[in-house]
Amino acid sequence: MEILWYLTAPDGRYPWNPKGARKIDYAYMQQLARSVDHLGFSGALLATGPHDTWVLGASLIPYTERMRFLIAVHPGLISPVLLAKMALTFDQFSKGRLLINVVNGDSRALAAYGYHLPHDERYALCDEYLTVWRQLVQGKTVNFEGKYVHVKNGKLALPTVQEPHPPLWFGGSSAAALDVAAKHIDTYLSWGETPPQVAEKIAKLRLLAEQQGRTLRFGIRLYLIVRDTEQEAWDAAEWLLEHMDEESVTKMQGVLSGTDSVGQQRMLGLHGGRIPKTIKDLEIYPNLWAGLGLVRPGPGTAIVGDPETVAARLQEYASVGIDTFILSGIPLLEEAYRVAELVLPLLPVSPTVSQVNNTVLPFTWNNSMREGAPTQLSVNTPT
Repeated sequence: MEILWYLTAPDGRYPWNPKGARKIDYAYMQQLARSVDHLGFSGALLATGPHDTWVLGASLIPYTERMRFLIAVHPGLISPVLLAKMALTFDQFSKGRLLINVVNGDSRALAAYGYHLPHDERYALCDEYLTVWRQLVQGKTVNFEGKYVHVKNGKLALPTVQEPHPPLWFGGSSAAALDVAAKHIDTYLSWGETPPQVAEKIAKLRLLAEQQGRTLRFGIRLYLIVRDTEQEAWDAAEWLLEHMDEESVTKMQGVLSGTDSVGQQRMLGLHGGRIPKTIKDLEIYPNLWAGLGLVRPGPGTAIVGDPETVAARLQEYASVGIDTFILSGIPLLEEAYRVAELVLPLLPVSPTVSQVNNTVLPFTWNNSMREGAPTQLSVNTPT
């Protein structure tokens, strides 16, 4: 397995409410990145949020040695030539630690950036965009005239570090999205649907990729709520649910309602936008809880349980074809330590490999790290 963490604001004990949110500044992001690097995660997702992902990621290169940066990008907001130049610069300076997460987003959110294409046309643009981008980062001179992208004599001066280019990751559940993924993407990402639902999507993508003469890797984005015992884990989920006030839930569901993102629609369908009477009302699969989707956009599903249960559920996802897991907890910093100490030793975690010379960077998990390992934190968090 490849295990990444999450490195995006907001954060805190219950960050959907100002009372539970903590100040997120550069010092905090440094601390979080250093933790991801130190604890043995193979990288972190820098998702769309209040900070620019490229500036944030580049600023953290000197403070990390192993972790790879999965940088979220929106095709269409900048030229594919400029994005290729940025990617090769970042990859060179980080010594081959760049991953690119291609995000086609939501019409309303993108309209705020002056980008107004409807859903399927965004993916048509993405197809042209990635066609040009992939050629550029492989050192080709590009002349391309499509419906959305027009480049004359595009050429970059930098060579690529990772061959054939920094890997492309991507999420999207519509038919248009799946077609683009099959044609261009290296790792396809699902949000926190059940293992049977994920298995169905993987089977469909594999068939589409085969038709393009390609193979894909598959990943999933999930929250974890892990404690020493099953009861303590569900108590922690209950604590979070108790802090989901009506105002915060109503505000978030209002933002998400009417979205043209098929993935977000599937997430909304897991909880219906209503605070449940009991915690288990939103257990959509054994130990899979959809409650966080009430107050968080995008993926809102958490695996809840003791370390062995959480590891078993992750293994179940692996058994249906998931290679890569982007995990997070609330708060990010404290839960990174908890997951690293309780869960990672139970999993066949892949070593972090340098993309420059294909050598394994020094880090090995063993069970002794789980037993009695100090958390190195002084922040009090709910149990």
